[in-house]
Amino acid sequence: QVQLVESGGGLVQPGGSLRLSCAASRSIFTIDVMGWYRQAPGKQRELVATITSASSTNYADSVNSRFTISRDNAKNTVYLQMNSLKPEDTSVYYCNARILSFGSAVDYWGKGTLVTVSS
Repeated sequence: QVQLVESGGGLVQPGGSLRLSCAASRSIFTIDVMGWYRQAPGKQRELVATITSASSTNYADSVNSRFTISRDNAKNTVYLQMNSLKPEDTSVYYCNARILSFGSAVDYWGKGTLVTVSS
């Protein structure tokens, strides 16, 4: 079991920056994939970025070159640095931990943090 707590959301103007944090209840060293997803009102949850235990990263095309995901295993925390924010980035952002075992995956989710990009 892993509990995840997101923080760092808020209101920011277009072009601004925010850094989201995801604190895990246990060591993330052995968690296969950590990621950030987002869900806007009336839309499906979508992938934003993921980072593997080997620190390999993957980004949605819509955020590539603007967002950076990173992990600090010593602090059991994953970060999402968001720059050049756009109104369309407004969403609830969720942290995800995926543990792979014998060909299957178990996902854990945080409760989310709201990011609003507006002038």
